Amino acid sequence: MSGTFSAEDERFMQRALELARHAADAHTEVPVGAVLVHDGAIVGEGWNQNIGGNDPTAHAEVMALRDAGQRLRNYRYPGSTLYVTLEPCVMCAGAIVHARVARVVYAAADPKTGAAGSVFDTLVSDRHNHRVEVESGLCANASADLLRGFFVARRAGQ
Repeated sequence: MSGTFSAEDERFMQRALELARHAADAHTEVPVGAVLVHDGAIVGEGWNQNIGGNDPTAHAEVMALRDAGQRLRNYRYPGSTLYVTLEPCVMCAGAIVHARVARVVYAAADPKTGAAGSVFDTLVSDRHNHRVEVESGLCANASADLLRGFFVARRAGQ
């Protein structure tokens, strides 16, 4: 599941972390960011927008896929890589499989709702007609610290 990451992987995950910080700072959303990359270029970006948009489906991954759909005028992204700061949930894993994303690189594992092997095996299930390569742990500490800080501040009433 975990692998060796390239400088390009690091660069795109840093952009996903920037989007996660934007979600928390500008929108008071849970700090999760996602970037969809194809042929070395960002084709979709997203951050959590559930709270502000009153939309339970507005997770960072879904927003990045929606952004890519508008830019590329397509709903499938073969050969693409999705960088996300938190392990995708079941809903996002389903969307990723349907979008034919080739690879997912996520930072922090989600021990409560993760669907790439932590809790559920949705993203990595061999029952799907499409296989997604999954790698984890890139910038995991930075992502976990961001999430932890957000929830500490929220519990403190800030």
